[in-house]
Amino acid sequence: MKRIKEIVIVEGKTDTQLLKELYDVDTIETHGLALDDKTLELIKEASLTRGVIVLTDPDYPGLKIRNQVDQVVDNCKHAFVDKKDAIGKKKLGIAEANKEAVKKAIENVVTFSKQTESITWQDFISLDIIGDKKRRMKVYDLFHLGYGNAKTLFKRLNMVGITKKMIEEKLESEGYSD
Repeated sequence: MKRIKEIVIVEGKTDTQLLKELYDVDTIETHGLALDDKTLELIKEASLTRGVIVLTDPDYPGLKIRNQVDQVVDNCKHAFVDKKDAIGKKKLGIAEANKEAVKKAIENVVTFSKQTESITWQDFISLDIIGDKKRRMKVYDLFHLGYGNAKTLFKRLNMVGITKKMIEEKLESEGYSD
């Protein structure tokens, strides 16, 4: 079984159980939105020694937790499972996700950097992503950036250092050229 060096931040026990079926892994559970300062401090300490990967549900509470962790941990890694792959019978979440989607998320982690702008707003607009949800979702998928609106995509592209040229090349290779 493959060992994950970093500690994976998840929302609850069932997420931990699923990850332990797939990997030799240590997790820190946020207990959903009940994430408190004590747990955030633990996550911060873990990031200094082993690093952390944030793997939260693809919904609003998951995004809120992800943002809270990102505020206190420099250069934490992010793993995203698509919403379509995380729908169970009655719930949406990592524990309900198919195992292949979780493996794909862990294998394609991204680190957000807050330093440089790799794509300008003007370049972003010129890619016709804002008015075209299908195209926007394709960019999210191609670069493993999770899910969100156009403004979030712009922010994440910059945080990961993706340029207009990189986006154009990936879209073209997928048959999305103009």
